[in-house]
Amino acid sequence: MLGKITKATVEKLPLNSLIWDNALIGFGARRQLRHVHYLLRYRLNGHQRFITIGRHGAWTPDTARNEARRLLGLVASKVDPANDRVRPAETFGAELTRYLDRKRPSLKARSIVEVERHLLVQCKALHHLRLAEIDRRTIALCLAEIEQASGGVTRNRARSSLTAFFSFAIKEGLIESNPASGTGVVNEGPSRERVLSEDELKAVLNALRQLHSQGQGQFADIVRLLILSAQRRSEIGGLRWSEIDFGRGLIVLPPERSKNSRLHELPMSTQVRSIIERQPKRNEFVFGRDWQSWSNPKASLDACLNGMAEWRLHDLRRTAATMMADRLQVLPHILEAILNHVSGHKSGVAGIYNRARYEGEMRSALQSWADYIDGFSRV
Repeated sequence: MLGKITKATVEKLPLNSLIWDNALIGFGARRQLRHVHYLLRYRLNGHQRFITIGRHGAWTPDTARNEARRLLGLVASKVDPANDRVRPAETFGAELTRYLDRKRPSLKARSIVEVERHLLVQCKALHHLRLAEIDRRTIALCLAEIEQASGGVTRNRARSSLTAFFSFAIKEGLIESNPASGTGVVNEGPSRERVLSEDELKAVLNALRQLHSQGQGQFADIVRLLILSAQRRSEIGGLRWSEIDFGRGLIVLPPERSKNSRLHELPMSTQVRSIIERQPKRNEFVFGRDWQSWSNPKASLDACLNGMAEWRLHDLRRTAATMMADRLQVLPHILEAILNHVSGHKSGVAGIYNRARYEGEMRSALQSWADYIDGFSRV
């Protein structure tokens, strides 16, 4: 079939059909099982050959047509495009390597893992593209695929990583404008202030029993630690044996593992210690790995809760702090120490002179909290 290759004609292509562009000889698009791919047909040294340019979505008709023109220029120079596609230094993927090498020293380990997942994995379709040919529509299509696969929040985080990368490329003189600018941002809703009720917390603890019986005891133990310790999921999910001081009865999070980059020494209640001690020592991580994928296990937990109102794992931290204050009358500055917050009594000049760690008071509060939890549910 011969016609003009446009977005509309490409997206209407029937399965296994092919259209050749009537304006640029040799430039075509083929509908395969799942995607449309742009291709180029050319003749070199008396032989007809084909080369795939890329998938529709990662490429637009215009960017693919420009690439086809470039490849035909190579053919005119007696260079086979199949052997000399694009100079690596011109591509998103090649410059990404240099960008990440520069960013690693300035980012926390967890942050660089997030950025690498966004740019290396979720934006893989961009890697072969020349930077100068990546436009806003290309980025918008990439972000739409990320949103469909992983949700709106992940889309927004990937967009931030792309924006930062293209800002770097502008400063390096590689491009003139940022193609991520102006792309859509998903509304993540109002900030969450959810505190679980006591009945809801009981339901969560009871559901953890079911997870144990279903062979998901490791995740159940992590969630129980989140409740008992009031720490962030990244801190507990990535807990290392080197961070457990059994002699002093402390979880010791180094600055690079805490959100505010401050050393955090958290006393262990007997219940927390018992959970940690029963974990097999498989590697450096208490729970076998650095947990980063929470959606599937959280969905399994939700399935055991019989339609409880929407909640997040981070709500457990807020719930623990609220209940310690309301039920156990734990003082605000002790709660701040448990949560490793730098505010109130530790902010400004007061924080410079007040170096007390309140280890004894924290230990007493956390043990009382663990006993309180044991008073209405055991897992």
